[in-house]
Amino acid sequence: MRRLTFLASLCLLIACGRATSPTGQVSGTQEGCPSLDDAKAAELASLTLKCSDTEYPNKQCYIYDKEEDIKPTRENNPAFFGCFDWHSAVHGHWTMVKLLKRFPNMPNAAAVRKKIEEHLTPGKIAAEIAYFQSGPGKTFERTYGWAWLLRLAAELEDWDDPDAVQWRTALHPLARHIAEKTRDYLPRLSFPVRTGVHGNLAFSLIHMLVYARTVKDHELERIIISRALDFYLDDTNCPVAYEPSGVDFISPCLAEADLMRRILPQKEFSAWLTAFLPDSASPVFKNLAVPPVVLDKKDYAIGHLIGLMFHRAWSFSGIAAALTAGDPRVAVYQRLATRHCAQGFADMTDAGYGGEHWLATFATAAALGLDESIKGKSP
Repeated sequence: MRRLTFLASLCLLIACGRATSPTGQVSGTQEGCPSLDDAKAAELASLTLKCSDTEYPNKQCYIYDKEEDIKPTRENNPAFFGCFDWHSAVHGHWTMVKLLKRFPNMPNAAAVRKKIEEHLTPGKIAAEIAYFQSGPGKTFERTYGWAWLLRLAAELEDWDDPDAVQWRTALHPLARHIAEKTRDYLPRLSFPVRTGVHGNLAFSLIHMLVYARTVKDHELERIIISRALDFYLDDTNCPVAYEPSGVDFISPCLAEADLMRRILPQKEFSAWLTAFLPDSASPVFKNLAVPPVVLDKKDYAIGHLIGLMFHRAWSFSGIAAALTAGDPRVAVYQRLATRHCAQGFADMTDAGYGGEHWLATFATAAALGLDESIKGKSP
C-alpha cells in the first residue's frame, strides 16, 4: 500500500477528535488543510501516474448490444482506460493538469507531461468519440463522466503552455461532442438526480457550467442555468438529517448550494441559502458539521466517505466565498471546510487502491480550491 509521507503525517490530526458543538465549533485544536508545495503536489500526482495505465482491476459500465461489442477497456477507451473506471481516469488527468499548472517544477513534472502526452492524442481521442457515437456508448458515463471531461477541457483552455495547447487541441472534438450530448440531454430530464454518488445532477452541472463559461458556449450555459432554476430554485429545507448515506462521496445538499451560488446574485443566493440549509446552530446541522467516521477505508464503496469530506470542504469554502464578509455563516463554513479537508487527508492514507485511484482528485480540489485558476466563476 502506498503511504504518502506528507499524508501519513496528517494521521496525527486524528488525535484532535471529531466532537463538535451544534454550531460546528471544533473542540480542541484543529489543524488546517495542508498547503501544497512542489513535493506534496508531486505525491498527489504520483497516485494518478500510478493508475493511469493500470487497466485492472476495472469496473466497466458498458452496455453490450451483441457479443462482439465485448472488448477490453483499452480498445473502447484508449485515452482513459486506467484508474479502475473511465471517469476516474478522466478526472485523474484533470488532477495532473491542475497540479502541473500550479507546480510546474514539482519533481515528477516531466513524467506527468509524458503521461498526458501519451494519452491525449488525436488518434486516441478519435477512438473515444467513436465509442460515444456507437449505440452502446450513447449514455456511457452520463452525467458524471461527461462533467469531468468538460472540467478537464476547461482546465486546459486558458493555459498557454505549448504542450497544453496540443493536448487542448486533441481533446476539443471530444469536449464538443460531450457538450452537444449535454445540450440534448438536459431539456429531456424531468427531474433532477439527487443521489450522493455519481448520478448527482447538481455536481455535474457545476463542472459543465464552468466549461460553458470558460469556452463561451452560451447556449450550453443558458440550458444549464435554465434547468438549474427549474430544478432547484424553489427548494427549501434540504433534508440534511438524511446525510450522509453509507457510500456517499457527494453531499446532495451542499452540491446544490454550490451550484446555486454560481447562478444567483449574491443577495438572492443568501436568501435562498437561508431557506435551504438549517442554521448552523441547529442540532440537525451536526450531520453536515461532523466528518463521517469511515470504518473500512479500503472498501471501494465505504471508502467513498473520505471523498465526501473533501467534497464538503470545497463546497463549504465556495459557499462561504459567495456570501458577504459580515455574514455569520462565513466563519462557520470556513472552519468546517478546514476541518473536513484535514480529516480527509488523514483518512486517505489508509484507503488502498480503492482510494488511490480517485482520491487525489478530490484532495487536490479541496486543498487548492476547485475553481482556482479557472475562468467562468459565478458573478
